[in-house]
Amino acid sequence: MYERSLSNTTHTRRLTIRSSGQSGWEVVYEQDSEVLKKVRYSDWHRVERARAVFALEAGRLCEDGWVDA
Repeated sequence: MYERSLSNTTHTRRLTIRSSGQSGWEVVYEQDSEVLKKVRYSDWHRVERARAVFALEAGRLCEDGWVDA
């Protein structure tokens, strides 16, 4: 549904939103294969907000020199 991986010379960050069937959507934020945040939402509006936050974070990282992995 949404996945973006960004990297710089030493680190990788992955932002993922995926459907988890009847239970809603799973939102995962990883750094260097370590899960920093993992949440399951059943409310679509929360998923939209999480995606907007991810887009802002990805934009900020790109401004700081990170590139799509």
